[in-house]
Amino acid sequence: MTALPPPDALTDDEAAAELAELAAAIAHHSALYYQKDAPQLSDADYDALVARNAAIEAAFPHLVRADSPSFRVGAKPASGFGKITHSKPMLSLDNVFSDAEALEFGMRVRRFLNLPEDADLRFRAEAKIDGLSCALRFEGGRLVHGATRGDGAVGEEVTANLTSVTGLVHRLPEGAPAVTEVRGEVYMTKAGFAALNERQAASGGKRFANPRNAAAGSLRQIDPAVSASRPLAFIVHGWGELSDSVGATQSAVMEAIASWGFDTGVYALGDATMEQCLAFTADLERRRADLPFDIDGVVYKVERLDWQERLGQVARSPRWAVAHKFPAEKAETTLLAIDIQVGRTGALTPVARLAPVTVGGVVVTNATLHNEDEIARLDVRVGDRVRVQRAGDVIPQVLGVVPQDGPRGQPFQFPDHCPACGSTAVREEDGAVRRCTGGLTCPAQRHERMRHFVSRNALDIEGLGTERLEQFAAEGLIEGPGDIFRLAHRRDDLLALPGFKEKSVDKLLGAIEERRSVSLDRFLFALGIRHVGEVTARDLARAFGSAGALAEAVQADDAIARLTAVNGIGKVVAQALVDFFAEPHNRATLADLLGEVTPAPLPPVQQTGLAGKTIVFSGALEQSTREEAEAQAQALGARTAGSVSARTSLLVAGPGAGSKLAKAQALGVPVVDEAGWLALVAEMQSLS
Repeated sequence: MTALPPPDALTDDEAAAELAELAAAIAHHSALYYQKDAPQLSDADYDALVARNAAIEAAFPHLVRADSPSFRVGAKPASGFGKITHSKPMLSLDNVFSDAEALEFGMRVRRFLNLPEDADLRFRAEAKIDGLSCALRFEGGRLVHGATRGDGAVGEEVTANLTSVTGLVHRLPEGAPAVTEVRGEVYMTKAGFAALNERQAASGGKRFANPRNAAAGSLRQIDPAVSASRPLAFIVHGWGELSDSVGATQSAVMEAIASWGFDTGVYALGDATMEQCLAFTADLERRRADLPFDIDGVVYKVERLDWQERLGQVARSPRWAVAHKFPAEKAETTLLAIDIQVGRTGALTPVARLAPVTVGGVVVTNATLHNEDEIARLDVRVGDRVRVQRAGDVIPQVLGVVPQDGPRGQPFQFPDHCPACGSTAVREEDGAVRRCTGGLTCPAQRHERMRHFVSRNALDIEGLGTERLEQFAAEGLIEGPGDIFRLAHRRDDLLALPGFKEKSVDKLLGAIEERRSVSLDRFLFALGIRHVGEVTARDLARAFGSAGALAEAVQADDAIARLTAVNGIGKVVAQALVDFFAEPHNRATLADLLGEVTPAPLPPVQQTGLAGKTIVFSGALEQSTREEAEAQAQALGARTAGSVSARTSLLVAGPGAGSKLAKAQALGVPVVDEAGWLALVAEMQSLS
């Protein structure tokens, strides 16, 4: 390659010519890199062009161009945005949301202009890009400033930030009006947005929610270099002040603006009837997800400018234009895959992986399919075009399949084993959700199960909360519940963790050691078996006496009959127990745990008049805690429950009992206060 002459060896003409070439070359390669993600130069070669431009500008400051790359990258940060008063207000648009409303807009125009029904009223329809409105003002063909819409009268000056945006020009050709203001949207293509978020993620930066927010945030940067690094584009949709006329219709002026080098978009229809505009809108809405950028509707504008002038404006909106908005919460896209996620409670939830599409202002790539029944009802298959909405404007969901010509994929086969641990996934009778039976052994459920295992009403291990469980799991110190009781062998590893000293480690290990013996009902409750709460765990503990006896009964051929013979155990709970013990992983975990913990049988129940009764406590208790009162009831042979039903035998109501008291009264359930309960306890104890 021929060596370039040093800048100070150039003449003015040579320097000006090279600066022009550099500006064009750098703009071209910037567009390839930021806009199209298809660079043709290495970073080093690109940096060399920028450095050469800067060196020539330093030697010839009087030749610095309005479109200089120096304004795009490495410019000195401004102290803030100045204010620009628009020579003509930047108005907003009224919206319509249906074909009927759009037709009514056309009729209003006719009525205002007093046009006969057969008058040839024509419109221009343009895709409404979801971006940030900006205006560019040119004087004598040179760009003098660029500003955001702001409040319509005054906007923020963002001239330096706009110089790097694709789709605009910095100098108008001969023949353009001496004063020209073009208006449009700064936006980001879907591809540019995805590439930006990838770069942000790689550098640890903020990921943007949608292209519109990304474009607005990128343009409103105090440092123009940040704006220059973002894949921003500009599309013209109108104009403000023009010192000379360049056409008699909306489409004619837009054609003139396009001839000056601006991007005016290809998704437009000129000289059209309202019916043709509506057909154009319906087609664009159908293809919306496949467009290179986000649109939120179509704008209709009266073609004749003299009629626009007569129509004028009302409040802050023109009478001659309206935005036909699409439903923001729905869109079409392609179903790329169906994945199965395992929740913390073991529920297997199908998730649709989608080609990225903006729904309600948010880029959606995943949507729930709820359960296997919903997949069958919708008959969705990989490769289908699907309609998506954000339920409650929050959770994306698949609404249905868009009929297409050609063959479809195979029906989806919902797994009967957990994809996270391989355990059997079962579906309860009359239930829609399939659940993993892996429990404590399933990595997807482990965190929630372990948190439950050590919780207050389970093993109640003091000092072993959620944060420490996560920390120990991350360090590889615990994988299953049995590992908790082997932490004493990892004392040195615990001491090596940040924030752990000998005193705190010994205190934790002491608390764990104390829980090597727990009551059988707490132990069973801690296992996290579906439908086995504290009361059911207590019923099982009293009926079987040991974990071994329960395991034997659950694995017997007549397990359901044996379990449902226990007072308080129904078919649903019985089946959940059978499913839990049928999984080899769970039996192995239980055997490992029983090697570390000795569940103690419950003390004999006093045979009193409360035996078999169901008691509910509600409101504040003053003489004892709720736990102590429930323990008293259980010791007297009663069952305790958390809610009032027709099977409730007695409600003990303290101050603030609220809805439980009202329900008990409605059902005719006997009610006593705390004093009455204590008197009843004393009576039962005296009789036993």
